[in-house]
Amino acid sequence: MRATVIHAPGDIRVEDVPEPKILKPTDAIIRTVATCVCGSDLWPYRGLEPVGDPHPMGHEYVGIVEEVGSEIGNVKPGQFVVGSFATSDNTCANCQKGWQSSCLNREFMGTCQAEYVRIPNAHGTLVATDEHPAGELVPSLLAVSDVMGTGWFAALAAEVKPGSTTVVVGDGAVGLCGVIAAKELGAERIIAMSRHESRQKLALEFGATDIVSERGEEGIARIKDLTGGIGADSVLECVGTSQSMSQALHSARPGGNVGFVGVPHEVAVDGQELFFSQVGLRGGPAPVRRYLPDLIDRVLSGHINPGKVFDLTLPLEQVAEGYKAMDERRAIKALLKP
Repeated sequence: MRATVIHAPGDIRVEDVPEPKILKPTDAIIRTVATCVCGSDLWPYRGLEPVGDPHPMGHEYVGIVEEVGSEIGNVKPGQFVVGSFATSDNTCANCQKGWQSSCLNREFMGTCQAEYVRIPNAHGTLVATDEHPAGELVPSLLAVSDVMGTGWFAALAAEVKPGSTTVVVGDGAVGLCGVIAAKELGAERIIAMSRHESRQKLALEFGATDIVSERGEEGIARIKDLTGGIGADSVLECVGTSQSMSQALHSARPGGNVGFVGVPHEVAVDGQELFFSQVGLRGGPAPVRRYLPDLIDRVLSGHINPGKVFDLTLPLEQVAEGYKAMDERRAIKALLKP
């Protein structure tokens, strides 16, 4: 089959690799209907994470079940399924508490930019739709497998409530989906921090009420101006840099909350500063599996359309262009069709 392999920073190739096989009775094999490039994929692409030996890429997927292991009873061949980037058995103590991304048998997906994918823990990871969705719904269902679920978790971690004021730091796909989540959870005011016109436009379409283009200290000052000098009730940190984390923490009011879902890179939080800020801080890998049934229903009912974050669609063979376009900010998120 054809699959994406990273060889070095900036060196993305599509190569012939062996098709995946059932290795455990809890595995499933899916034929990928759509996959995509994630903002976190850009860290090794940019050389900000070590690449090591050439290896497959991709952790977002929707597809058709081709084969299942002997212990799989919840999905069957021929069904359309949505999964998560973190697999889970959905039965361990952490899963039962709703933290499937910390499942005791967790495996992180990393081979999804391919024609076929093996899904470990398929019994607890995959959710099947009642029927095959219309083609126009596939991008939004693909978004649910990561960026929409991650934006949803950021909003919940930041304790977005009806009538509240929310700030979203980051205008990538996760940040934009965070705007959707804040809107769905009832935020009255949603301030999106963005410097890019196309992303500002989409944020407003998704429910943002204000746009702040400043960054750093200027951005924090602007948030304070917009909130009567106090700060926001909830802040979603969707980038993962030192600047974005500082911007998020200082944009929240005393007693407010920050939900951080950007994979941290060189981020350090000063304990004394956090102590006196009286700001709550929670985040990590999103337990997407917890939200899949609800978010899938919202997509299928037409209530949300997070698939709009995909502004570039390419065949899998052109995945290198997808990485390049996102790296150069010519695209928010690239959808790939195997």
